[in-house]
Amino acid sequence: MTQPSAGDLDAFLRLPRLSGLELSPDGTRLVTSVASLDADGTKWVSGLWEVDPTGERPARRLTRSAKGESSARFLCTGDLLFTSARPDPGAKDEDEPKPMLWLLPAGGGEARVVAKAAGGLGDVVTARDVPVVSVTAAVLGGSADLADDAERRKARKDRKVSAILHTGYPVRLWDHDLGPDQPRRHVATVGDGELDLRQLTGPGRQLQGEYVAASLTPDGTALVTAWLVREGAGERESVVVIDCATGERRTLLDDPEAEYVDPVVSPDGRWVVVKHFIRSTATTAPAVRITLVPLDGSEPPRILAPGWDRWPGSFAWLPDSSGIVVTADSDGRAPAFLLELEDPDTVRQVTADDAAFSDVRIAPDGATAYALRSSYAAPAEPVSIDLAAFRTSGQPVAARLLRGPVEAPTLPGTLTEVEATAPDGARVRGWLALPEGASADDPAPLLLWIHGGPLGSWNAWSWRWNPWLMVAQGYAVLLPDPALSTGYGQEFIQRGWGAWGDAPYTDLMAITDVAVERPDIDESRTAAMGGSFGGYMANWVAGHTDRFRCIVTHASLWALEGFGPTTDGAFYWEREMSPEMMAAHSPHRFVDRIVTPMLVIHGDKDYRVPIGEGLRLWYELLTKSGLPAAEDGSTEHRFLYFPDENHWILTPEHSRVWYQTCRAFLGHHVLGKELTTPELLA
Repeated sequence: MTQPSAGDLDAFLRLPRLSGLELSPDGTRLVTSVASLDADGTKWVSGLWEVDPTGERPARRLTRSAKGESSARFLCTGDLLFTSARPDPGAKDEDEPKPMLWLLPAGGGEARVVAKAAGGLGDVVTARDVPVVSVTAAVLGGSADLADDAERRKARKDRKVSAILHTGYPVRLWDHDLGPDQPRRHVATVGDGELDLRQLTGPGRQLQGEYVAASLTPDGTALVTAWLVREGAGERESVVVIDCATGERRTLLDDPEAEYVDPVVSPDGRWVVVKHFIRSTATTAPAVRITLVPLDGSEPPRILAPGWDRWPGSFAWLPDSSGIVVTADSDGRAPAFLLELEDPDTVRQVTADDAAFSDVRIAPDGATAYALRSSYAAPAEPVSIDLAAFRTSGQPVAARLLRGPVEAPTLPGTLTEVEATAPDGARVRGWLALPEGASADDPAPLLLWIHGGPLGSWNAWSWRWNPWLMVAQGYAVLLPDPALSTGYGQEFIQRGWGAWGDAPYTDLMAITDVAVERPDIDESRTAAMGGSFGGYMANWVAGHTDRFRCIVTHASLWALEGFGPTTDGAFYWEREMSPEMMAAHSPHRFVDRIVTPMLVIHGDKDYRVPIGEGLRLWYELLTKSGLPAAEDGSTEHRFLYFPDENHWILTPEHSRVWYQTCRAFLGHHVLGKELTTPELLA
């Protein structure tokens, strides 16, 4: 069978997408989720697949339904739990089925429903040694329990009431309204019948969201979870321990100058490891540390490896509780690292691959780790990591590819790295994806792609910002990590903090200068694009240079004084965006300097960068820029608006329209092609 090409838009949109990885208690089964297009090709549906940890047997599909399955977790018995809104064979048809908790027996047979709630069930957490499960349920704020919640929901539905009365802030998060639903944690022991879900968290905004990280103790007697603490019109995250029998809660970690998230209990039940965010100020960048604390609170918390100049991403305990495998962005990759408690100041890199690792799971004997690996050379794929070989040699090891459900696509070009020296002497690096055939005799036009965040890195495959679809059109795509990017140390982040238009901008220009010096790059044909913070930078670039033939700006910040109070978490940005910062670094102040055609893209349901930013940018481009609309209203600028999308463009056909519109706009201004309109927009 011919492998699909990542450069073909139709084939790209049909590519199945892996996410998540779970390992059975005995280490013999891996389960991952694969999202595929439905029969109409208009939405993604996830199914669960089993992967052989030995790499000998091919992957096999475990579940299949029109509604899909997610949140797979193994019980200690080997049974597999998951959530799905597919119909319950033993119940009456519902108008709008909500996700229920299903159990697929370890020994085979049909999956059965074990728990349901009128508002649906979400994140699943299981105990290591006993068949205890915790699951989130969406519950209306005034509901006493799930039965009461069902009655309240019916009343609102029957009377067609959708209004929400708020008493605090925030009221939105990313792409959805907060309320009237509240995510509440429940717990139950799994037996033969339907679960008796007991509520552990009560009314009010206590959990950040439906999928906030939580961890059960091995014996299932306590739940450790992130917990919101009110701060006037803001909030911070602490960590609490909740007794599963009584619901009694005690605070394990809380600090007004910090946030604690993603707690993971050790296999022996003694320790909790968390990500520790040290809060930012207008002049000081945040920092992220690894903090360890005894579950019983008998000792004060301590920061592990305080001298390690990387930000931890995720944790996986060794089975004997002697250490953790941690992932972290590093130099355009995201390797796996090992930190052993007997040497808590030392972090050693485990993996040698030029890739990003996630979803690390460790075999019961501690000799092997499993993970998903991705890079700009391939999307996520399951791999095994020989921890025993690493611990013997002390040298990073290459991961071994397992027989996953999806074959990697072919690439229409090659991937290399470029580096530049910024004006202040800092090293700036990035990936460069080159089209086949690019040479001094036939140099490729350059497309600068600026990542979002801004605290992030171009190190893993992206379905939303995939360079190969542009490489297939003949572009060389530059993916740089400027100041504020993670994986290069705290000082590299600090260089851009509170001064977005300074080092991040000069870093981007410096590495672009290096790229266009290559003989296989055509310096006369260049464009730039970015989304979110990358969109901010695209707007800033537009107002500070005319070197690019056109610019694409997606979900972008335009007027910072308007963005700050209207975004979903204004209290966070208020710490960084001082009046001085906003006055000096708001792109809208330089609109009169913009002489470059711009494609503005925004979704109406974007609550992180509200639609008002896109609307104001569009109006001011047409009325105040150096390239305004003509008297007859015609303009070289374009505005691609999605009424039903959010910060991301998620539905398959909207994604197609997004890529088609970008390629047409770039093709016209960079390649000299006729400006066409996607068929469904004409």
